[in-house]
Amino acid sequence: MSALRLYDAVVAAAPLDFEARLKVADCLAALGEGDSAAKVYRAVSWYALKTGHPLAALVAARVLDSLGAEYEDILAALVVQYGCESELIGKFAGRINTPDPATPVPDPQLHDAPPVDFLPAAAQRAADCTDDFDGYPTTLHPIPLLSSLSEDAFRRVLGTLVVRRMSHGQSVICQGEPGQSFFFVATGEVRVFMGDAMGRESELARLHENAVFGEMALISALPRSASVQVVGEADLLEVTRQSLAVLADELAQVATALHGFTRERLLRNLLATHPFFRPFNRAQRRDLLCRFTSHDVAAGTDIIRQGEEGRGLFVVLAGEVEVAKTTGRVAASLATLRAGDIFGEMSILRGGPTTATVCACRPTTVLFLARGHVSRIVAGVPEIKRYLEALAEDRQLDTRLTLDSLAADSVEQSRDAMILI
Repeated sequence: MSALRLYDAVVAAAPLDFEARLKVADCLAALGEGDSAAKVYRAVSWYALKTGHPLAALVAARVLDSLGAEYEDILAALVVQYGCESELIGKFAGRINTPDPATPVPDPQLHDAPPVDFLPAAAQRAADCTDDFDGYPTTLHPIPLLSSLSEDAFRRVLGTLVVRRMSHGQSVICQGEPGQSFFFVATGEVRVFMGDAMGRESELARLHENAVFGEMALISALPRSASVQVVGEADLLEVTRQSLAVLADELAQVATALHGFTRERLLRNLLATHPFFRPFNRAQRRDLLCRFTSHDVAAGTDIIRQGEEGRGLFVVLAGEVEVAKTTGRVAASLATLRAGDIFGEMSILRGGPTTATVCACRPTTVLFLARGHVSRIVAGVPEIKRYLEALAEDRQLDTRLTLDSLAADSVEQSRDAMILI
């Protein structure tokens, strides 16, 4: 009851706070007021749907389903308004956000007994408080990934989503575990962090509404590279590997859309964080990125062969490649490169043929920039030249140490073979 009184005070002060209204409905349901809760969930769902918060609308609709109340009309409207054929979706879209957290909220005086009619009054307020609101946006933002599907695939994916209503500190995914699903943030906040061998944590990001996370491990079949934990409270929508499998004929379309979405996010991260792009402003980065070509490479494919003329510079966007070098009879694996790593710089900077073979260890996506473009950038941007030269020097030293170590091992083995016992 105390929680309901607190959230009711927020709704009274800020009627557009749909998250507070959702909490009012949760409290009503917990107090056994199922019919009143259902009315509030429906009202919140329709409001969120029309104001640019479709994932929150979906959460409310799925809770209605759990209460045995009607919700199919909400899902149908969601597909119509946010599907690929919707005329409401646009680049210059609007969204009615929740009010400023600093909005004054009167003290609900929890030490006093609530009014006799408090429960029905709170339910009515949460259900009706936006009835007269008419400031809905005329253009809506698409839902990441989902709005790129056909309406039929979109509708079927909606039916597979699992709602996860989570509290502060709860773990969503853990670093190192296999990736069996990915998530949408519908409401609230989560933090992404990595841990090292010493148990120290390094926070990577805070994610909010409409963010997608966890898809990389699902696509790559590699362990989770980071952990995700709830901050405050959050409503998440989970898409499991099993739920995708039941889509059957739409699975290829979903996988293609997910791959495209993931690639776009990897590109944005690369532009924002990679040292190669640091000397450029945002417009220059986008222009430079347009000069890269993207290539999907099957496992076992040689991207560079030792002794060939250097064709240009490569950046690993996703996947994994192995760098190997043969010197005389000594063959050495020099390094494994992953997302964000650059290769191919040595032959461009120092001339001559390539000095190693680079092979895809598993399905990999690389970006390629032709030699002519790289040469002009190196000549015109001193910071890029210094970065690539330092990278080449470090790799040359690592290569020399690796080959020397292998040669020493080979000599020692030969000596052992000469000892007769």
